[in-house]
Parts: sequence; C-alpha cells; structure tokens
Amino acid sequence: MTTHATEVANGDRFEFGANWAQFLEVLTDERIALAEQSLRTMLGVDNLAGKRFLDIGSGSGLFSLVARRLGATVHSFDYDPRSVACTMELKRRYFPNDPAWAVEQGSALDGDYLKTLGQWDIVYSWGVLHHTGAMWDALGNVEPLVRHGGTLFVAIYNYQPVMTPVWTWVKKTYNRLPHGLRWLVLGPSMVRLWGPRTIYDLVRGKPFHTWRNYATHGVRGMSAWRDVVDWVGGYPFEVAKPEEIFDFYHSRGFDLHRMRTCGGGLGCNEFVLKKSIDQSRS
Repeated sequence: MTTHATEVANGDRFEFGANWAQFLEVLTDERIALAEQSLRTMLGVDNLAGKRFLDIGSGSGLFSLVARRLGATVHSFDYDPRSVACTMELKRRYFPNDPAWAVEQGSALDGDYLKTLGQWDIVYSWGVLHHTGAMWDALGNVEPLVRHGGTLFVAIYNYQPVMTPVWTWVKKTYNRLPHGLRWLVLGPSMVRLWGPRTIYDLVRGKPFHTWRNYATHGVRGMSAWRDVVDWVGGYPFEVAKPEEIFDFYHSRGFDLHRMRTCGGGLGCNEFVLKKSIDQSRS
C-alpha cells in the first residue's frame, strides 16, 4: 500500500495540506462566519447542540471549527498529514485542550479505521471523496458511519462531457511537473478560470470585484487564489452526474433533503441526504 508521501513524490497526488496551510494565513472572523452560515443553511439548522459531527477529509479544519462553534461534538480526520496539522492548528487557536473535538489522520478507504469510528448524527465530506482515487468505494464506505435518522452531507465534482477529460489531463500534468515549472499549467488555467469574469468586472466598471469579494460570493468563506490552486492541482480527480449520486444513496436507504448543483458547469454538486430510520430500507 502506497503512502501519502510516495503518492506525492510520484506525482499521483496533490499536496492539499500545503495549500490549506496557506489559506489559514488569510482566515478571518468574517470568513468563519460565512462558512458557519453556509453550513447552517445547507443543514437547515440554527445550531448543532447535542449532535455528533464527523468531518471526513477536514482539510483546513474550517468546517470542523464551524461545527464545534455550533455546539457539536466533532471528530476530524484527513489522509494528508499537513491537512491534519491545519485542523489541529485551528483547534489550538479556537478550542485548545477541548475534549469535544478530536483530530487524527485517517483514510476514507481504510475500512478497518472507519470501523473504529462508530456512527454519527452528521457525516460531512465536502469536496473530498472524489480525491481518494477510488471515489465510489469511498462513497460506499461513509454510508455505515451515518446513524439511522442521521444526515450525510457530501459534495462531489460535476461531470462535464467535454471538459472533464481536459481538466484530468491538466491536473495530472501539474502534479508531474517540477515545482518550478508548474506555472506553465497554472498560468493558462488561471486565464481560463478567471479571464471571462475579470473582463466582465472591468466592463461594468468594477475591476476585480468578484476576485476581491470571493469569500462572500463563494458563500463558504474560501480564498479565490487558494481555490484556483486547489482546482488546478487537485488530483486524484473523479466526477459524477447528480443523478448518479442520488441513485447511489437512494438505493442504500437515503432520501434527498437538499441539493445545490453547479448548473452543469465546473464545480461541486452538494447533497444533503437523510438516512432512513426504517432499517429494512438499507
């Protein structure tokens, strides 16, 4: 079994944690508040008091922090050691020595590890499982972690007939280039991703308005530049049509509670699913 370090060295995996470490340098109270509001909106709750929240692929740790601020007992894990370090850093800043927030390294593909976690009221994995290298296995692995009557919140990259193969090539190339040459991929990708919007902002007399206000426009409190790097470098990379995710979980006893799509374009489709209390359905 290959290790995270080996995958990175071979150009088979993006260093998500390194990117998240840079994001923490620009994390503000405003961004945290935006992330908190986005989670409340998608889950349809005011708070998470008394709930147990499992964050699969915690990344920067931002949404683990948000869940804890909303009153949940939180368990965070990530495959990337530097992502684990980022999550631990946010815990140190905001909830030092808090027994209600655990952080550790683990993989959504490690069945033995997942069996140790038990079941949770809310299982959250936003933009993670499509980076495991075995997305459908990972999607299946998280299902038993949700208690009956509990909630699963996942976000998965949208399938695009033309552009998905193109972006797969871009991501592979980026990760296999030496660090000093990655701008050869990042630069053109930046133009493709942000060129039209930048021109639009210039035409309406608001230069770089969307870029400067990305945290607000993007709802989740993210950073425009860090999201560009994450998108261009994010490999392994898999995608799914919205109906594929719906059918996959519906057949396993989940009902769709809320969905937000990216309109058939580039980005993630978000799914909030409720696991049936009727155990005969799953």
